[in-house]
Amino acid sequence: MAMGDAARKPVSALLPIWLLCVLVCSSSAQPYIGVNYGEVADNLPPPDATARLLKSTSISKVRLYGVDAGLIRALAGSGISVVIGVANGDIPSLAADPAAASRWIAANVLPFVPATTISAVAVGNEVLESGDASLAAALLPAMQNLRAAAVAAGGAAAGVRFSTVNTMGVMAQSEPPSSGAFHPDVAPQLQGILGFLSRTGAPFMINPYPWFAYQSDPRPDTLAFCLFQPNAGRFDAGSRIRYTNMFDAQLDAVKAAMTRAGYGGVDVVVAETGWPTRGDAGEPGATPENARAYVSGLVAHLRSGAGTPLMPGKAVETYLFALYDEDLKPGPASERAFGLYHTDLSAAYDAGLTAGAAAGSPSAGAGGAAKASGGWCVARDGASDADLQADLDYACAQVGVDCGAIQPGGACFEPNTVRAHAAYAMNQLYQAAGRNPWNCDFRASATLTSNNPSYGACVYTGGGQ
Repeated sequence: MAMGDAARKPVSALLPIWLLCVLVCSSSAQPYIGVNYGEVADNLPPPDATARLLKSTSISKVRLYGVDAGLIRALAGSGISVVIGVANGDIPSLAADPAAASRWIAANVLPFVPATTISAVAVGNEVLESGDASLAAALLPAMQNLRAAAVAAGGAAAGVRFSTVNTMGVMAQSEPPSSGAFHPDVAPQLQGILGFLSRTGAPFMINPYPWFAYQSDPRPDTLAFCLFQPNAGRFDAGSRIRYTNMFDAQLDAVKAAMTRAGYGGVDVVVAETGWPTRGDAGEPGATPENARAYVSGLVAHLRSGAGTPLMPGKAVETYLFALYDEDLKPGPASERAFGLYHTDLSAAYDAGLTAGAAAGSPSAGAGGAAKASGGWCVARDGASDADLQADLDYACAQVGVDCGAIQPGGACFEPNTVRAHAAYAMNQLYQAAGRNPWNCDFRASATLTSNNPSYGACVYTGGGQ
């Protein structure tokens, strides 16, 4: 029988909510999509040009690694919120002296609010993974002093949240996700930080990078799992959940670790995630095609509102890395190639982030023309039954995809072949995901067509829009 186990889960009740988001959310900035603005470069555009670029996209949040007064002022009145950063080197003095914290707030927050929305302050970057025990010990006191200073200042400053950014290096265990646990070396500090975040309503900020997971396991099935492409999934025996992408798996491992620590109710924010467009010879998978697949797949996943299996029904606030390539960053070539845009303001690739193209129609980047989409997505001639079965199972397992019509007794059950069932399922996913060309890729086993594949009582969603 063509239908696999993953395809036996009808989710048609979720489809109207998903499509409502597609129709309503597509014309404006998305409240869960942000971007990192790195400045390790000597060719960045002026702040006003960057602000105009951001306003032309569906990006609604920007994370700075410090305090860039020019860009913060350029974003005044834009509706784009800003996360500013405290340098690691400033943490000891802020921890030791409440007056220093008050001066920091007076210099770096009060001059900009409320004209620009400063949503959060990231106190340090990857401090717990720095190997500096004294710096790690100063982190929580610095966060406490800064928040006390902001509350004392009142007004818009009082609503600013204070957190710190961590890498997946704080995890001792992340696979399977249900076994997620923090590393014993940082668990004591994290226990105190999580308590602070819980009391103040601030999020736990983490940097999940499927890119790095692929570097440690560069197999084709791992790449598909990382790029939101059709794959067999990975079954978590502890939770009985089958994960279909690495992003969800990594986030749920973090959520499991937080729950083990007693703070499962603290929100998670993705402070960084991305994929490079180029790399050194020893960095497999660093290509523009894979970067587009990851970022566009992630954006579509966020827009679906599905969340993750352990955090369902809500998109996780996510900051993409990064707005521009940073040509002065040290390390392998990939470190200088994460930009969504070139510094001449042209798009590095089409991630579907142009305002007005969000979730509804693809774009050619900032200022570009929309690409045409086919009416339907169907199985490509020559695709093997094995590939089509994997695509069928993958498509029907996605939230917002209703495969009821190809169940026994359904209008499209006959002919009962892998090819026919896969064609229907792939089209359902293509239509629900936004009708972008990359939504009909399926590892090259699908193709777009303008010929309506409907027959008899079997109706394929799609056609002219």
